[in-house]
Amino acid sequence: MSNLQTPVQYVKGVGPKLAKIFGKVGVYTVEDLLYFIPRSYEDRRFIKPINQLHPADNEVIRGELLRVEPQVTRNRFSILKATIGDQTGRIQAVWFNQPFLLKSFRLGMQLIISGKIEYSDYDGRLQILPKDFEIDDGDPTKIVSIYPLTEGLYPKKVRAVVKTALEAYLPLIEDEKERRALAILHTPEEMLEVEKARNYLAYKELFVFQLGLLLNRKKYKEELAGNLLTIDEKMKKAFLAALPFKLTAAQEGAMADIFQDFQTGRPMNRLLQGDVGSGKTIIAAFAAYAAIKNGYQAAILAPTEILAQQHFTKLQQLFEPFKISLDLVTGSTAGRRKKETKLTADLLIGTHALLEGKITFNKLGLAVIDEQHRFGVHQRASLINKGKAPHILVMTATPIPRSLALTLYGDLDRTIIDALPPGRVPIKTFFVTEARRQDCFGFIRTKVKEGRQIFFVCPLVEESEALDLKAATLEAEHLQKEIFPELRVGLLHGKMKSVEKDKIMESFKNKELDILVSTTVIEVGIDIPNATVMVIEHAQRFGLSQLHQLRGRIGRGSEQSFCFLVGDPKTPEAKARIKAMVETTDGFKIAEADLQLRGPGDFFGVRQSGLPTFRVADIIRDEKIIQQARAAAQVLIEKDIESARNRWASQGASAKNPQGIEHSAFN
Repeated sequence: MSNLQTPVQYVKGVGPKLAKIFGKVGVYTVEDLLYFIPRSYEDRRFIKPINQLHPADNEVIRGELLRVEPQVTRNRFSILKATIGDQTGRIQAVWFNQPFLLKSFRLGMQLIISGKIEYSDYDGRLQILPKDFEIDDGDPTKIVSIYPLTEGLYPKKVRAVVKTALEAYLPLIEDEKERRALAILHTPEEMLEVEKARNYLAYKELFVFQLGLLLNRKKYKEELAGNLLTIDEKMKKAFLAALPFKLTAAQEGAMADIFQDFQTGRPMNRLLQGDVGSGKTIIAAFAAYAAIKNGYQAAILAPTEILAQQHFTKLQQLFEPFKISLDLVTGSTAGRRKKETKLTADLLIGTHALLEGKITFNKLGLAVIDEQHRFGVHQRASLINKGKAPHILVMTATPIPRSLALTLYGDLDRTIIDALPPGRVPIKTFFVTEARRQDCFGFIRTKVKEGRQIFFVCPLVEESEALDLKAATLEAEHLQKEIFPELRVGLLHGKMKSVEKDKIMESFKNKELDILVSTTVIEVGIDIPNATVMVIEHAQRFGLSQLHQLRGRIGRGSEQSFCFLVGDPKTPEAKARIKAMVETTDGFKIAEADLQLRGPGDFFGVRQSGLPTFRVADIIRDEKIIQQARAAAQVLIEKDIESARNRWASQGASAKNPQGIEHSAFN
């Protein structure tokens, strides 16, 4: 067997044992190995003598291993210290939590080490924190590729295996420029070549992906017959008259987009994006009202029972004058249904229970998916399949950077509500150290005396020995007994039964509680305008977008609200998250910062099941290339739809655009 799908174990120098280790980094075939792109490069043409080292981000040294000292701290944390010497001096290399490296060392060996140079906290001397190292075998110094590694996978071995694969299998790739680009990425002679080669492969990969998204969008929008919904002025006026407020210009613009979709005769497929508190729910209600008035059912899918119940209560009050029937479908209500599986109400609001196979609809015309990132692609498709090409409205309060939106939701039209309702006051956010905690408590007492309510958010439900974090249960008890005995403290967490959660939320909403201690169960959708203070314990444990979502539970009224981030951030990333939260309440700025810090896979705090895995392209850095690839894919579809389909089907999109002009990244 000699093709790109040959298992990696058959590459010379690999074998079954090493192949299993390669599998841990996603390399299973020869093609995977060729696309196992280095994460960085090290220019070893410039080795620094030890006596010329100064604190720096990265330096490369060559020297003899003179001494090795393995240490284990009281917390069982491993530290490996090695003394390295050359003709000019000595320096200590320090590895953290990598005890297995000890097996690789023997005194007297020559090592090439690259890493950060800094002063030791222990004795103030210079030390190197290695990012990469290998035994010096006397090869001429050069630009070296640094690959993602795992235990048992060592730099020099990876480079040797990749070199073998390039020689044996690279000619099997048909595209000459693709071959050249891969060769450059693995064995560059000059760093200037690397970016052009990477951009070429990223463009080619993104072109294929965008072609698939746009073909899917075209099929849904142009080839499927949708429900034609008409909306006259009388219907609009009746709905608007029932509202206790006026829509903002941004909300009116969103409704115009949706109504335009309704009247095309093709199924709507739209993403409605708006920051926390921007008023997306009322847009969903307006859309549902229009669908129902045209003789169809509407469904709203929510990620939690609390949010589903809240939507149900609010919309029940809103639609009462219109004689619109509503039904709530959650895990808690499923047992009461028994054999009643056909849903006949005008508006169905529910959780994942709506997606159960036995559940059917009478005439589903509109499906609204709230907080889309909580649901996978298959769940979204499951709801769509319960109707005949229903209109789809996907909503999210997570501001999604453009590059990520083009990738995750490239098959959807996009509407952004970019303004908050009038009267909202920006939330003031402060970082609080343990030393200033009592000041925070004093401020809380003042606000409670003014009639306001407080959220305390903790990352855990119960105390964990593994993590030194405040548990919600213990925190509630501590606050009630020792800090605020004169106040009324309640507790809310995800392990409670729905009836208990509803009771607690109702008590808080009715001002029967002054303080609500909660886990992140309040992250989405909870709306208590009188709650104007939020304290987030161990704030460094949360992602930026999650912190922003939590903060959005306050500031829902006209009163000034305050968010206190309590914690002890130690890493640069944790400090950057806290800094971003204190400096801005702009959801898009928060999202951009979070995407940079966490990467797209963890952007939502959980793995997004719909997120594609790219071999070369990077969603964060390649926004411009994504846009170029999308534009070229759109032109090809408009010019030659059959050619576009064939290219997508074969996964062999060319790097040339439809006009025959090569992508400028790699000429």
